[in-house]
Amino acid sequence: MLIFRWLLFALLITSALCFVFYLGTGRPHYRRWGLVILKWAVIAGLAFFAVLGLSRFLQI
Repeated sequence: MLIFRWLLFALLITSALCFVFYLGTGRPHYRRWGLVILKWAVIAGLAFFAVLGLSRFLQI
C-alpha cells in the first residue's frame, strides 16, 4: 500500500510541476502532459481505494 501512496503522490507532484511549467512558459505541451499525468493519478487513486475497500470488505 505504501507503493501506491508514493506513486499517487509522485504523479500529483509531477502533474503540478507540468502546470507550473505551462504557466511559466505558455507552451501547450506542458498543459497536455499535465492533464495526461493527472488522469493517470486519478486512475491510480481510484485503484488504490478499490484495493483498500476490497481488502476491508473481504476481512469482514
